[in-house]
Amino acid sequence: QVQLVESGGGLVQAGGSLRVSCAASGRTFSIYVMGWFRQAPGKEREFVAAVHLSGGNRYYADSVKGRFTISRDNAKNTVYLQMDSLKPEDTAVYYCAARSGWLTRLSYEYDYWGQGTQVTVSS
Repeated sequence: QVQLVESGGGLVQAGGSLRVSCAASGRTFSIYVMGWFRQAPGKEREFVAAVHLSGGNRYYADSVKGRFTISRDNAKNTVYLQMDSLKPEDTAVYYCAARSGWLTRLSYEYDYWGQGTQVTVSS
């Protein structure tokens, strides 16, 4: 099993920045991809970004491309999501996810999920 713990959420004004982290523990050797998803009230969970832990390839949702950056620290089994130029529409619970296999944007292909961290962007 793999456990994922997010941290770093909070309240920020529009235009500001925030970094959320996701630390993996347990059978981390089985993980090849880690990603971030988000879910706003009344909306479905949506893909934000993902990174392949070996090759470093990254995917981003169009809505965050150029504003968000996903990075990894393999030694710490930790993935980060740096969020800049935040907008009120970025307000959501942000979930970390992990899987073995290839890079994907599809939530149902991820095997492990964190509990989520709230990000609120005020206008």
